[in-house]
Amino acid sequence: MRQLIPEQDKEFLKAKFADELENEVTVVAFTEKAENLELPGLECEFCKETAQLIDEVAELSDLIKVEHREYTPSDEMVAKLGIDKLPAIILMGDNIKGIRYFGIPGGFEFSSLIEDIVDVSKNVTDLSNEAKEKVRGIDQDVHIQVFVTPTCPYCPSAVRIAHQMAIENPEHIMADAIEATEFPHLVSKYDISAVPTVVINDKVQFEGALPDYEFAEKIAEALSA
Repeated sequence: MRQLIPEQDKEFLKAKFADELENEVTVVAFTEKAENLELPGLECEFCKETAQLIDEVAELSDLIKVEHREYTPSDEMVAKLGIDKLPAIILMGDNIKGIRYFGIPGGFEFSSLIEDIVDVSKNVTDLSNEAKEKVRGIDQDVHIQVFVTPTCPYCPSAVRIAHQMAIENPEHIMADAIEATEFPHLVSKYDISAVPTVVINDKVQFEGALPDYEFAEKIAEALSA
């Protein structure tokens, strides 16, 4: 089987993980469905490649653990993690479970995945103090969806900010990176014409990668809408 991560990149990532990872990270991957479900988002065109990509990443550090799961509606983990699209990747650490990828994290989004793994391992972010204060003060549930494509160079910034907010407030914030071309029904639902597009609680929607403190203000706007 052809490797998805080139050998020279694997060597770089192995060294990066050895230097930067501190605590164990669990990657829960829903990359196949056990039942023939005809639901939008569950076609799972790139499930096999996503499973392979996650396994190749995990091989680079003993601190990265992978749990492959089949999608079944009766699975308690499906309900707990809110899985409604495939493939789905959830990064989990100490009290962290709100960092999710729907669709294969390829192209520019692969870098987001790597940096997210480091952040979850350290349980720290590099958000500005202003953004951290706003995000930590949130006491209502927030669902952030960041629509991306693998060729968008501006998308990782929006994804990283959203995922770091989920680290800063794991009790209330869930943040998704959604590969737009894999889920056309959502592109149609939200009338998305450019990436990154961010949707917060289905109430506030904006395009582009905002600075983190402005992103936090958009969350406040959604909560007051």
